[in-house]
Amino acid sequence: MSSPAAEARNPAPPPPGGVLWSLSGDIRALLMLPAALTLQVAHPAVGAGVDEHSVFRTDPWGRGERSLRSLQLWVYGGEAAAEEGRRLRRLHRTIQGTDTRGRGYHALSPANYAWVHATGFPVYQHAARYLVRPLTPAQERALYREWLQVGRILGIHDRDMPQTIEEFWPYYRKVLAEEIESTPVVEDLVATDRPVPPPDRGPLALRLSLKLLWPVLFPPLARFRRFVTIGLMPPEAREAIGLEWTDAQERTLRRFCGVVRRVVPVLPERLRYLPYARRARAAHRRAVRAGE
Repeated sequence: MSSPAAEARNPAPPPPGGVLWSLSGDIRALLMLPAALTLQVAHPAVGAGVDEHSVFRTDPWGRGERSLRSLQLWVYGGEAAAEEGRRLRRLHRTIQGTDTRGRGYHALSPANYAWVHATGFPVYQHAARYLVRPLTPAQERALYREWLQVGRILGIHDRDMPQTIEEFWPYYRKVLAEEIESTPVVEDLVATDRPVPPPDRGPLALRLSLKLLWPVLFPPLARFRRFVTIGLMPPEAREAIGLEWTDAQERTLRRFCGVVRRVVPVLPERLRYLPYARRARAAHRRAVRAGE
């Protein structure tokens, strides 16, 4: 049995079979992530840090690939999860500057770092209603417990995060009311007219084809990105940022998500789950069979 000190240095990922185990590796999570990322950078300090120190404008595909790999490691990485958390803290040690309100910030200050992490819970909880199914009260509590565990992997102290759902919602509403705004990075993430380079990952033939077709493909992709980013964001967060959303858009979103809810569950596992999740699920099944 490991000691409390060892567990604090190397916190374990959320357990197999938990809510996150099923949710975060499902391909539907890809539709949820833009809303979470946009809510993160709506905080002036976080937005300024990304604006000044990230390569999301010049290398969006590489940045996205690295972020997705990191997210998957938190849940499915086993012993590598804690090391990924330490790597992220090392990466953020030098990120500091002045935010849009003229205040000094540091990426690892507890309020800023905790907010980046905190946004995942309300977005998962809200978007699951559309793309998967509404979570039961017990599942919501389990999701929050598991998200707190992810926070420990990232090096967030318990004292810096609400420890129960009852404590979380007042904290969340307070940040929305006092901090959240439409930062320059938010405007970039929901824009449909900002240039984005074509994908530079994958086989050469595919990259060349996408480069040729990108002027035709990008405009509808940009509109879809904006649609799911705003649509799958919790309404109170959307309102705090000042993002417009109409009844007609809501009806379209519900129709689209209804199709996704019916199609994804019948896909084979190799198509339904992201690579890290797929491998972790297979390894867990082998371990269970070996222990029978």
